[in-house]
Parts: sequence; structure tokens; C-alpha cells
Amino acid sequence: MKYSLFGAVSTAALLCYPPHTVAQKHGGGKAKSLSQGLQASITTRGLMKNLERLDEIATANGGNRAFGLPGYDASVDYVLDKLSGSRSYKSWTQDFPALYNDVVSITFRVGDEDYYVFGPTYSPSTSEEGVTAPLALGPSGTAACSADGYEGLEVTDKIVLVQRGTCPDGTTLAGRIRAAVAAGASNVILYNNVPTLVTGGTLSAPDPVGYRPSGFINQDDGEALAARLEAGEEIEAYFQHTQIVETRITQNVFAESKGGDENNVIMLGAHLDSVKAGAGINDDGSGSTLLLEIFAGLQRLKFRNKIRLAWWGAEENGLVGSRFYTSQINNTAEADKLLLYLNFDMVSRGYFGVFDGDGSTHGLAGAAGSDVIERLFVDHLTSKGVNVTAAVFTGGSDYASFMSTLNKPVGGLHTGTGVAQDPCYHQACDTYNNSNPTTLTINAKAAAHVLATLATDGQDLIPKTSGNATATVQTRDIGTMDEAELFPWTVIEGERHLGSCGHDI
Repeated sequence: MKYSLFGAVSTAALLCYPPHTVAQKHGGGKAKSLSQGLQASITTRGLMKNLERLDEIATANGGNRAFGLPGYDASVDYVLDKLSGSRSYKSWTQDFPALYNDVVSITFRVGDEDYYVFGPTYSPSTSEEGVTAPLALGPSGTAACSADGYEGLEVTDKIVLVQRGTCPDGTTLAGRIRAAVAAGASNVILYNNVPTLVTGGTLSAPDPVGYRPSGFINQDDGEALAARLEAGEEIEAYFQHTQIVETRITQNVFAESKGGDENNVIMLGAHLDSVKAGAGINDDGSGSTLLLEIFAGLQRLKFRNKIRLAWWGAEENGLVGSRFYTSQINNTAEADKLLLYLNFDMVSRGYFGVFDGDGSTHGLAGAAGSDVIERLFVDHLTSKGVNVTAAVFTGGSDYASFMSTLNKPVGGLHTGTGVAQDPCYHQACDTYNNSNPTTLTINAKAAAHVLATLATDGQDLIPKTSGNATATVQTRDIGTMDEAELFPWTVIEGERHLGSCGHDI
């Protein structure tokens, strides 16, 4: 894909905002000066140097930086090294448990043909011998999300073939597996509903009752098999899957200013891990380097409010690091001190997406003050001649529990996961060359501007909120279904970064 100065722009939800509404009121004086200084510290060279190093880390560690593997540990070490030596910021790590999975073996075969198949995270295992059974076609659309949709279909003790798609509960894999199992399926083979090669997909958490051993295959293979079944052909299939699931300890990384008003904390976050399929340079090395470059610029500036930066772990396994963090501070004085949260997940290619804080485009608004954050980003970008797209709150990134559990104002940038925005999303090709330096630099400077404004005037712009007392998440429940999944997230077809149920792809 070729990029203009402002990158690939989505035609969906393209916004034309009148400029300078919030910025005019709170863009002068000290905030303006600090914004200019912080923006000036952001360089394309610095941003890309971090991405180069993260790519090298992945290459040296099996091609990825995934949780539970050496590439993630090396990424943590790199960030900590960049944070060390600061006189004005302290840094630390937070250990937390997360479920690690490893697919030891998996095979899906029809006749003499072996199909590429991915083992969804937390799928149960078959026996070592595997299962041979008739292949049956499941229902399509939302009918595949409930056992009632299987009425009239004989799938008992058969391997059900069903297409991936969004269910009313926000899942795209798990809901369809549960429905097929409830209808009597022995196993489930899902096939993709987009042409992108399958490299990931999670069921959020183990469920020995609701799940059966399952696989996930590519769209063209699934459609070909579905066509044969629709034509009346009787097909026998073989499926074998062995997956290890165990708890491993990993880390979030934090940096926080020693000065600033501790009762008005401005927090920014990006996830540091990748999927196992690749280096994760756009997703989310781009957000990680944005924070690192901002951190470097902050060393020379002082702000009224306290600033905290977070590099989240195990995001790709279900937002586990950020969910653990929010569960630990929920209903505490620490949560009350947090003024807002800004999220940066995939910011180096695609459209220029600003989260729809006021809900005017996609219908789901953040807590009071989220609209102000949205406006600050939009005003800045449009003043630079950048077309802005309203990014949707799907619950699929680390802002989720800040919204649903802590009830905090949220905002941030996101450049899209659709094939048109990033054909390398969750693919082996998400390497250094998958990033667009111009897009990344524009977004990083926008983040610097909004941070400078909020770290100076945020206490006047953003109303303080208290935690959602009904949304307490116990530590033992991290990585499983909780109220974050019950939040009314918005689903947009074409986006693959969907659902708070652990990146249920």
C-alpha cells in the first residue's frame, strides 16, 4: 500500500470537525509552550530506532515478542533500560499471572488433504489419536450463536464447520463454539470470514464444559469445504489437537513523574507484547515507541499534574496486564487520583483514528471528559490538515477496563485493523517495514500535544470521576469472563480487533 503524507484514510466514519474549539480556550500560555516543547522533542529517527530494536529483539527470539516467551522478556528489558537513569521519573515493573498456551500438535485432514489450522488459545485437547467423524455444516450468521440456530441440523457427534462472525455477546469464535457444542458437536472447525491468513484467535479462558477441541482455518479452505457440504457431499474429517495451558508470571512496566499533582494523574498506555505469529511492530511496537519517545522528551519539562506511562503485558492474551492493574487499584484512593487514561494501540499505519469519546459517531461514549479528550486530538490533527476517522470502542484494547471497571475518561489514537489499513495485522509481516514513519510521527506529536495540554490544564478540563463500585474484578478472575465483557461495546464489521473477550479475533 502506498501512503500519502497523511497515510491511508478510511472512507468510513470520516469526520469533518470545526477546528480549534477546545484548543482555542486552553491552547495558550504555559500549555501551548509546553506542547511546542514536547512536540519538538519527538523525532522520526527516535521513533523508528525503537522499532528497529524491537524488530531485532523479535528476530533474535523466534520471530516474536509474545507473552511467556523470551522475546517479551527482552522487550521488557529494553524498555527498562530506556527508562533507567532518569532523575525526574521513577520506573518499576508489576508482576501478574496470566494463562500461557502452547499448541504442541494440531492436524485437520479431509481425505488425503491436510489443511492449515490454528489452535485457538485455550481450546481443549483431543486424545493423542485424534477424532475421525463426519463433517457437518453449521448455520450462518447469528443463527450460529445459539443452539436454537441448529434446529433441523443433525450435528450430534460430528465435526461442525462454521464460519467466524460476531455474536450478540461480542465474541467471534467462542460463542459459535459454545452453540455448536450445545447442539451436540464433537468438535468445531471455524473458518475465517476475511481473506487474511489465520494467525491468532482466543477463547478468552478455558471452559471445559462449554468448549470442545476446536480449530480455525483460512477463509478459502472453509468456503470450499462448505460448498461441498452444501452440494450434498458426505465428508469424513480427521482432527487432532494437543494444547498445553499453564499459568506464567509476566510484567507490566511503568514510569511516573516524581513531581506533579498526585491527585490528578494523567496516564498513557500501550501494550508491549506481540502475537506469536510475528514481531508486532505496528501492533503494538508503534504505541510502545510513541511512549518511549514522549518519555525522553518529558525529561526536560515540568508539568502541573503527575504523568504515568504504562507498557502493558499479555494484552494479546485478553488485555490481562491492564485488567490486572485496574483490578488492583479499583475502589482505592489510587483510582480516585487517576484523572484519565490515553491508549495508543497501532498508530503507525492506516487511517488517523481518534476514539469516539462523545459517542456521536458509534453510539458508545466514554465517561464525562472523554469528549474533551477527543476534541483535543481532533482539533490538533485537523489544524495540521489531517483527515480524522472516529475510532470505535470495541473493548479490544487496554482502555477497556479503564472504561468499564474504573469509569474513567478515556481517549487515544488507533489506526485500524481492517485489511485496508493493515494487511499485516497479526501476521509474520508485521515487521519494521510495516510501519509508516510519517503516520507514526504525526500521531506521536498529536499525543505529545494532548498530553502537554492535559498535564497542564487537565484538572480544569476533565471532571473527576469515582470508580464503578459495581464492577470490582477479583484478581483470581483476571483472564476470564467478567463485567468488562458485559460492557456494551460497539461492533464494526471489517475491524478484526474486536471484543474484550481476549482479542476473540
